[in-house]
Amino acid sequence: MPFLFEVLFIVSLFPITLAVIGGYLRYRQFGRFDNHHPRLQQSQMSGLGARVLGAQKNAWEALIFYAVMCFLAQVSIVDVTEFSYAAGLFLLSRIAHPVFYMLDMHSYRSLVFLLGWLSCFYIGLRAVTAF
Repeated sequence: MPFLFEVLFIVSLFPITLAVIGGYLRYRQFGRFDNHHPRLQQSQMSGLGARVLGAQKNAWEALIFYAVMCFLAQVSIVDVTEFSYAAGLFLLSRIAHPVFYMLDMHSYRSLVFLLGWLSCFYIGLRAVTAF
């Protein structure tokens, strides 16, 4: 399997992993889960829990963008192995992003977000211009 798609599988696990961590932190903060109004309870989270929730939402957004770029790469005439370095850069950025988010290191978080976004943009641009 091309590395591009291995990365897709790996990063698809990030939002769920962050949801589990966020759930633990939500329970720790409130002492219970509000299953009647979970989004309302999540919106009241603070500190680390709120940052994990933010990282989880961003992980979903990044996953969608990367998945679309993988699709474009697959249907293009470019050999998908050419995207391995960009996929690796995206993976590294997505590993670092929630760590910096949880540590409240906003400048580094923004930097790795930008690197990940640019790597996705490169994949899409290269795929589209190859037609």
